[in-house]
Formats: sequence, structure tokens, C-alpha cells
Amino acid sequence: MTFAETANISADLVARLRGARRVVALTGAGISAESGIPTFRDAMTGLWARFRPEELATPEAYMRDPKLVWEWYAWRRARVEQAEPNPGHRALVELEARVPDFLLVTQNVDGLHARAGSRRIAELHGNIMRTKCFDCDRVAGELEQWGDAVPPSCRHCGGMLRPDVVWFGEMLPAEALGEAMRASTISDVFLSVGTSTVVEPAASLPFYALRGGAVVIEVNPDPTPLTPHASFSLRGPAATVLPELVAAVFPEGR
Repeated sequence: MTFAETANISADLVARLRGARRVVALTGAGISAESGIPTFRDAMTGLWARFRPEELATPEAYMRDPKLVWEWYAWRRARVEQAEPNPGHRALVELEARVPDFLLVTQNVDGLHARAGSRRIAELHGNIMRTKCFDCDRVAGELEQWGDAVPPSCRHCGGMLRPDVVWFGEMLPAEALGEAMRASTISDVFLSVGTSTVVEPAASLPFYALRGGAVVIEVNPDPTPLTPHASFSLRGPAATVLPELVAAVFPEGR
């Protein structure tokens, strides 16, 4: 028996998603965890267990000990490189191919959505696989071109390079956040996938969608603050639920 047969993938849900012209999917740590990437706080293991994330993921921490922070992110980046997109990521790629206006909004920094094939992505918290200058904010080139210095230096201004992620105390990228807010407000269907719906401003996006009249579908193993407000709640891991949902909506395939 498939998930679609045992879960609340109703005919109404299928019809709403099949007829949608504008769809937004918001993803959080849950979908990445299914690819073996630990959540932000779970990443504090091994040599890093004695630290708290707040001690390393701030501009002040980087200024205080740039080598330490750089090496923690290098360790995290190596773990991300070993991970692969899972069926949940690929189901969102399939959905994007079927919807006229689709935006993927992610709180994850691992880049797995792009590796899976998603095209239109708003990365609210940046991307750990990119690097930028701490001083001039220019995005840097590939790691192997930087030399052996830890941390490496910007070729434009000589400043220290840093991960292109949003640290505590920093603003989210205005362009990505603005695109996410606009798309959520006018969406027909909003998918909330693997996110706790407690971290702002991303937590407000499904409520923008609800106020605009959208159908909100939550995919999560556990209830969240969004659950009582969602139009449909599908309990289970994204790697199981999303492929079943997309198959139910588009049974003929591409």
C-alpha cells in the first residue's frame, strides 16, 4: 500500500495542486536531514562538540578567530559534498516542471535543490558552497583558486573570505526575501516542507499565502505551529510524501 493510499492525499488536494498556476515551496532542515545532512545544532559533533553554534556563526566570532570559524565551515562543507539529493528534492524538480510559475524558497544552505535540478530558487540563508569577501561582499571563485591561506584573501580588496551564509545578527538577503514574500502573497498553492515554522521571517511566508487565499499544504513528520492553519497536513518524511504527492497529481508522468 502506498503512502498516497494511507495518507490524506484527497481528491480535493490533488485537484487544487493540479490546477495551480502559481506555486511556492518552502523547505527547511527536514528535507536535508533525509540526505544525511545534520541540522545546524546537530552538526556540533566530534571535535566541534565543545562549541555552541552561536559561538561560531557570527561576524564577531569570525573577527575574533577567523581560522577557527573557517575550519568549522570547511568541515561542514565536506559533509555536504558527500550528501546527495533525495527523492523529496527530485519531486520538487518534477513539480517545478509542471507548474507555470514555481518558486522554491529554502532555509537550507547545502545547495542540494540546485544539484537535484531545481532552477528558480530563493536561498534565504545563503549557500555554504559559496564564498564571499567579509569586507567588500564580492562572491569569490572556486576553492582551489584561493591558495593555502586560512582563511584565504579576497583578490579584489585583500579582505578575508567567509562562507556566503547568513550569520546570527545579519540581515537576510533582501532580493531573495522580497521574491519569497511577493510569490507567497500571490500563490495559488503553498507547500511547507520539513520546516518547523518557527524561524522568522520564513515562518510568516505560509501565513502570507493563507491571507492571499492560497491552499497551504504542510509536509512534516510532526505537528508545527502551522498545522492548525494548514489546508492539508501530510504527516511523514519529505522523501516519501513528496514523490507520492506528485505522482498522485500527475500520474501520467512527464
